[in-house]
Order: sequence, then structure tokens, then C-alpha cells
Amino acid sequence: MSLAARLRLPTTATAPFCPSEVEGQIVVPPGAPLSARMARFAGPGLLVAVGYMDPGNWATDIAAGSGYGFDLLFVVVAASLAAILLQSLALRLGLASGLDLAQACRRRYGRPVAIGLWALAEIAIVATDVAEVLGGALAIKLLLGLPLWAGILLTACDMLLVIGLKGRGFRQVEAIVAALVATIALCFLLELLIVPPDPAALWHGLWPDAGRLAQPGALAIAVGIVGATVMPHNLYLHSSIVQTRRVSGGEAGRRSAIRIANIDSAMSLLLAMLVNGAILTLAAGAFHATGHVSVTGIDDAYRLLSPITGAKAAALFFGIALLASGQSSTFTGTIAGQVVLEGFLKLKIPCWQRRIITRLIAIVPAMAGVIVWGDDGVGPMLVLSQIVLSLQLPFAIWPLIRTAGDRAIMGSLAAGAVARGGAWLIFAVISAANLWLLSDLFG
Repeated sequence: MSLAARLRLPTTATAPFCPSEVEGQIVVPPGAPLSARMARFAGPGLLVAVGYMDPGNWATDIAAGSGYGFDLLFVVVAASLAAILLQSLALRLGLASGLDLAQACRRRYGRPVAIGLWALAEIAIVATDVAEVLGGALAIKLLLGLPLWAGILLTACDMLLVIGLKGRGFRQVEAIVAALVATIALCFLLELLIVPPDPAALWHGLWPDAGRLAQPGALAIAVGIVGATVMPHNLYLHSSIVQTRRVSGGEAGRRSAIRIANIDSAMSLLLAMLVNGAILTLAAGAFHATGHVSVTGIDDAYRLLSPITGAKAAALFFGIALLASGQSSTFTGTIAGQVVLEGFLKLKIPCWQRRIITRLIAIVPAMAGVIVWGDDGVGPMLVLSQIVLSLQLPFAIWPLIRTAGDRAIMGSLAAGAVARGGAWLIFAVISAANLWLLSDLFG
């Protein structure tokens, strides 16, 4: 039974923490003023957007900014615009059909294919959580001076936060995430006031030029940026959590809900794009412009910021934003994990149990990497985690486009030819970039 079919009770404006545990939805009156409807719909976009500014993004953005200046800034913008389109298809699927992407895949392709897609989605979720573990551990190390291995163990404590939210309203989760996102954005606004960018170089970086990807190592970083930005599990997540809003009025009501949800999603993802652009811009201005072109690690960036900029607060703001970044992704990774588990395999476990399993699995490779490569291995591991996400992405985009454009499932609300064409172009570009990268690595 679909999520929409399960959620039938009239409710207040709160719902339990995980969508699969929802006993009701946030009611969005179709006749209310646009501002009131926007306020009711605001939230799912932010939960999706936090995955676009997690520590994995930091690693790729810092490596891009320090190594290539502003040259790869256009990749951040292009990846963010692609994410807006793909997330638009995901939310359309959820609101129009009452199915999340995992449920739709199981119905469309059958159990053997569904199991394969589930396994790929789980790999993406674990890769994301590894990045969160490493980012959170780095933040603890930098702010408190603890060893990295101790920071990794302490990241397990965020499981207590998820357990503490058991039975709480979905709105409370959205409010916590919104506060963490605001913290990240404010910290980087202050960073750019300390290290203002060169306008001419900024404009040059925004202008698309695929030739810049021919620079040594640039393609791998660009693919990492794409993987860190357009995250495969977010497509499953968005198609589910958007259904925590209930609309009436039949097809016209659903069509209106899709428009409003698209505004919520686009605004949130544009904010994430600005954050990612700010990280790259900070690295370009603080490191590349001063000759520090080999800064690829978050910890190196933290240590060099204050000496280079002459402002002690620069490193502090950086560390606070990093900690907020790792924590904000805790919720979305947990919910996405439950969505794909239920949708593909029809297995239902409490959200807090899912969090414990995912975090414990992620701690193992993170700790192993630190033991084998030491603290210097964190940066490469973060970039590698984002490349893994990019390699998984086509396997989520393909079924999303096919399903969102299927009138048998979507009816008259199926995605139009222009949206599908744009999505297929994104699929082709990402697949080609992945093959190019693999040929470089193993050719």
C-alpha cells in the first residue's frame, strides 16, 4: 500500500519523525492565500537541501577552489540546476501518484531489479554517512582538539538525537534542520566578508567552459562535485517526504501542490548552491590566490584560514559550520534509508533502529581509513565517497524519468517533454562523465 493510501486521518500540523510512521499529514487548504500555502509546504525542500551541503561537498569544493581557483565554479552551478530539475521530478512523482520512487521502482521492474536498485541506493546512503562521520569527527577534532578516532566514535552520539525525536512531529525535525542550515549559511556569509572574492575571477568561473576539465585532476573533482550535489538517495527521499503534506481539490489541488512544492524545493536548493559556491569561493580566495594550491583536506583548510586571512574568527566560523553540516544530514540520511528499505523490500523498522544500523556501518570504513592512512586520508576518503555517489546516480535517474513521465502512473500530471528531455540530458552527461573518469582511472 502506498504512503498516500496509508495516510488518511485528519491531522494537526505535525507528524511523527519518519514518513513511514506518519499517522496523518500536514493539511494544506487549497483556498488559503499563497503565503499560507507556502508556509505549510515549506520544509521538505530544506530536508533535501541539507544533503547538498554535507561534508562531502566541502571536500570537493575545497579541493576545486584551492587547486583550480574559480575555474570549476560553473560545475557547482550546473550541478545545482540539474538537482533542481531532478528533485522537481521526484516531488511530482510523490504528489501525483502517491508513490515514492522506491515503491514505483518495485512495481515497475519487479523484485530482482528492485533488489539491485535497493542495494545501489544503500551504497549511496552509506557513502553519504561515511562523509558525515568524517566531517563530524573533523569538526570535533578541530574545535575540541580530540584525536580523529575519538571524534569518529563521538559521531555515534547523534543516534541519541534521533532516538530522542521518536514520536516527535515532522515539523520539529524540519525546524531543527532549518536552524542548522541557517547556521551554515551565516558562517559562510561571515567568511566571505573576511575573504571577499575577486569579482572578475568570480565571473570567469561562472562562465561554462568544458575545456577546464582537461586540467590534470579536474575531471575527478568535477565528478565528485556532481556526486556531492545531485545525491541519488535524495530522489527517493523527496518523493516520500513531500507526501507529509495533504492537499484536497482533486487534480487541480495536486497540480497547485506541485507548483508550490517546486518553489520550496528550488529556493532551498538555490540556498545550497550559494553555500557550495561560497565554500569554493573561500578556498579560491584564501588558498589558490595565495599559492596554497594543494589544500585538499578540510583540516588543512581550517588550520590555514586564520594565518592567511589574519582573522582568528575565520577558523572558528569554519569549524562551527562544519559541525552543523554533519549534524544536519543525520536526519535526511536516516529517513532516506527507511524510505528505500520499505519501498523496495517492504521491510519496516523503527527510524531509530535504522539510524543505529546505518551509523555503525559507516563508522567501520571511516575508522579503518583513519587507521590505515592516518588523518591525511580523510580528504581523499571524502572525495572518494562523492565519486561513489556520482557512479550510483544514473541508476536512480533512469527509473525516475521513466516513472515521472508514465501517464499510466501519473495521469495528466506526468512530466512534460521539456522536463523529461532536460533530465535525459543530465543523465547522459553524468553517465558520460562517469565513464570518462573510469577510463582515466583504469585505462
